[in-house]
Amino acid sequence: MTKRLMSTMIIVSLGALSGCDNSASPVDDQVIATPSEQAVSASDDTASGTIDWSRLATGVLAIDRADFDYPFDIDGQNVKDYADYFDVDTATAQHNLTVGMASNEALSKALDQLSNSYTSHELTDGDNVELIIHTTPEIEASRFDYVFESDYAKGLVLPIVIVPDGKKSEGDVHSEMVE
Repeated sequence: MTKRLMSTMIIVSLGALSGCDNSASPVDDQVIATPSEQAVSASDDTASGTIDWSRLATGVLAIDRADFDYPFDIDGQNVKDYADYFDVDTATAQHNLTVGMASNEALSKALDQLSNSYTSHELTDGDNVELIIHTTPEIEASRFDYVFESDYAKGLVLPIVIVPDGKKSEGDVHSEMVE
């Protein structure tokens, strides 16, 4: 999209700088979207109010977190500090630190669809790490288990929970999805 936007800007700039008559331009038959029109088309993905989770599916098989070769040493100070602070065992701390460092991979893919519907996000700590994405009210509450594809966390799973504004807790999302 950035490449298309840059091409559009260059074509428009050249036309303006040369003072040429755009009616004779070779882009005459093309429709060139303005940046605001491009932003609107990006948000069309969520016009129905749902996230297309298949677009976040990586095709990577989830692995047992006990079998993963973590980049953090289980006896390392940062793992011990995390475990002490959040009152979890060191294996959970090691996992959460790794998933937390890799979470932007999943977040950026979700934001590609949410566009202007995104309001904020948070990563939970403790026994069960989750990426909570807060959205505007028209987006439906949902949940997806994202499997990382980057080598850093390949095969680890990060649950993503969509929480539209107005929802008070994660429990609201889970109970709404069961109904």
